Parts: sequence; C-alpha cells; structure tokens
Amino acid sequence: MTISSLKVKTKGMPGSRLEVELEIPSSQCKTTYEEALAALSRSANLPGFRKGKVPKAVLLQQIGQKRIQASALETLLSKAWDQALKQESIKPLCEPELIGGFEKLLEKFNPEKNLTLTLATDITPIAKLNNTKGLSAEVEKISFDPKKVDELIEQSRKQLATVIPVENRNAAKGDIAVISFKGIFTDDKSEIEGGSSESMDVELEKEQMIPGFIEGIIGMNIDEEKTVQCTFPKDYSQEKARGRQAEFTIQLKDLKTRELPKLDDDFAKQTSDQTNMVDLRNELTKRLKEDTSLRNQKNKHEALLQELVKELEIDLPKSLIENETRNLIEQTARNFAQQGIDVKSTFTPELIKKLMESSKPEAEENLRKQFAVSALAQQEGLEVTDKELNQKLNEIKAELAGEKNIDQNKLKEVVSADLLQEKVFLWLEENNDVIDQASKKSPKQKNTTEKQSSKTKSTKTTQKKPKSEG
Repeated sequence: MTISSLKVKTKGMPGSRLEVELEIPSSQCKTTYEEALAALSRSANLPGFRKGKVPKAVLLQQIGQKRIQASALETLLSKAWDQALKQESIKPLCEPELIGGFEKLLEKFNPEKNLTLTLATDITPIAKLNNTKGLSAEVEKISFDPKKVDELIEQSRKQLATVIPVENRNAAKGDIAVISFKGIFTDDKSEIEGGSSESMDVELEKEQMIPGFIEGIIGMNIDEEKTVQCTFPKDYSQEKARGRQAEFTIQLKDLKTRELPKLDDDFAKQTSDQTNMVDLRNELTKRLKEDTSLRNQKNKHEALLQELVKELEIDLPKSLIENETRNLIEQTARNFAQQGIDVKSTFTPELIKKLMESSKPEAEENLRKQFAVSALAQQEGLEVTDKELNQKLNEIKAELAGEKNIDQNKLKEVVSADLLQEKVFLWLEENNDVIDQASKKSPKQKNTTEKQSSKTKSTKTTQKKPKSEG
C-alpha cells in the first residue's frame, strides 16, 4: 500500500536524533479503517453467524470500534513509516519511537479526518575533524630487555620441572605449599567469603595471594599451624573486603618443590624446535625484538588516534552507544566461556545491568575512534581497492582453511575495516609528529642537567688548578 499525498517534515534533534512528522490524508485513514473492519469480519467467529458473514453492525457491537481503529492505526503507522523512509532517504539506526504514545494517538484517531503524528529515530551522526595535520602525539618507547629471554626460559623450565616432596626443612620461597586455612575480618570477626579451604596448593611466590599471606607461610614447618595478619588491597575484586584487615589461621599440611631441568641441548629440543641452547636464545631474542617493535608501533598508532579523536566533533546517538556496550559485554562473556567459566550463572541480570553502565565510557571511546578513522579516510580519499581486499582475504582464508561456519560477509567487512585503518595510520604518521617521551626532557630537567654539568666542570677545573709555588 502506498499512501498518496503523504506529507513528511523532518527535524534534527540532539544526540543524532531525527523527528519525522507525518500527515496522513483522511481518505487513506478511511480506506485503512474499512480494510481493518473487513479483515476482522472475515476472521471473526460469532455464534449464529457463518465465518466471514458477520454483518458490520454486529461486528462493531461485539468487537468494539476502538479495536478496529487500533488495528487500522497499526497498519497506517507501519506503512507510513516505511514510505517516509524511502521518500526522504532516511536510514534509521533503531526502531522508531512514537512521540506521545499509541494510546493517546488512538484517542484522537478519526478515520474521517487527516491524521498527524510524530516519530523519532536515531540516525548516523555527522563526524567532523577540525584538524588532521600537524598534530603532536607523545608515546613512551618500549626498549627490548634481554632479561626477558631468561624469564621465558625459566617459565619453560618450571613447566618441564618435576615436582618432588620436601623433607627436613622449612617452607622457602619458590616451594609449593599444601595448606588448609580459614580467614576472618579482624574488625567484626566475620568469616571471609571464599576465605577458607581444607586443602589448596599455593606457590610461594609474590603476588600469588593478598599481601602478607605468602610471607606468613615462608619459614613454616610441615604440620605447623600459624595465624597470619593480612590487609586486603584497596582495589580488591570483592568490594566488601577492600582495604580491610584480616587474619588467617593456616596449617602447612605438605611441602613440595620443583626440580628444574638442566639448561642444555636436551632442554632446547624439549621446549622448542631448536637443537641447542644458542639457537633457542637467538630464536627467543628475535621473537621478543619483533614483539617489542610491534608494541611500539601499536602504541604509536594509539597515541596518534587519541590526538585525532580530540579533533573530532560528533554527537553520538544513544542506540549506537547501547549497541557497542552490548558488543563489549558479549565479548567479555565469550572470553569467560573460553576459560571454562559458566557464563549463564555468572552473567546475572544484576551484573549485566552494572556492566552496561560501567562499559559505557569504553563504548563511547571505541565509537569515537571508529568515526575518527572513517572521517579521515573520507576526507583524504583513502580507500581499500578490490585487489588489496581480495589479496588479504585469500591470505586469511588459507590460514583458516580448517575452520568451519565462517561468515564470509562478516570476514570481508572486518578485513576491509582493518586495511582501511592501516592506511589511516600510515597517513597519520606521514602528516603528524610522534614524540618519544623517553627522549623528551622538561625545561626543569634540562636546567638541572645543565647545572650538574656546570658543577662538574667547575670541580674538574678546581682539581686541575696548579699549586702555587713559593
């Protein structure tokens, strides 16, 4: 159904919202009302009448005029909205909101008169970049640390270590303590939620438990019982425990340690594809250097993007923010599921409500970055060619050859967005400055350095001054 002579007026509102006023002619209102009445007449089952043969007067008496008007109004709203979208080339981001509500509109609906109503919807916001060139982004450069190679090797040694029982000595750092414990808060003597266990293996390393817990176990003998005083960190996950004093009654039930393998060629073969320790270290060094380079590049791009976002003017619609917030929560749920956590029991309605509120700033930041990238690409004519897209898609499809149920359209969309972002970052690097914070000195630091240098020179001069003769 096409509504002839449909009048449409649009008005932009804050939050990238659009109000659409529709005026539907009386002729269309009457026609739709008659169609609704006829449809109900065909489907109505009333005693004493064959289906489809109920007189209109009886139908009106039995069903009521308001029900027929409501049916007609629903049809008019749907058809008028669809026609208005096409007529005005409107691309809504969400379902329309009927200003004033359906009941009020129904009260004033008269099939013999023109019907005026207002709908509102979110539309894609207009993004404007004030500046794109000459921006200055500061980034802290990450340096390759050779010690990381040793740390990776030690991690592998622990994974390949043999756990053996400990006898005739106290618990020491690095041991594995088998303990039972019970904790209470010292202020009200209440039990700590999740603060007790009959048997638990605890690695005696820093940051494994709350401050004071590991330190209290070190030095204990097997079968010894001890009360340890601890303080929960102020940023502890359980809000109820944050910053509170606690005491734990701990019994050391058993003690184990790891017997680490020797760092020889056999170890290199066991933990990697290399045949000796020299090649293993070289491989790890190369990998860590590449990782450092990638992290520096990522930090540089992030710093440039943050500066670009500062130049962005945009009014984000509520529906986009809510949709992005839901995406973040769904991603969190997927991460939990991959770790074997029961998502259904964890993500309660109360938790989801809290997450919707706490994730909103991150959602807004993500959207601003996305719009900043697309606005710059459009402004500078940056685009991904079909050749570039197909080449990258072929590479990815080769890597995902064993994967099933891949949404090809979604994959194409994601790859295209990544390639465009790469072009944007390259353009930002070429047209803006990135300052390394490590090499940047404040005027105060510079003056201090100069004074120290001057003082050093003065001292050296005094030391070299020849003695007076006489």
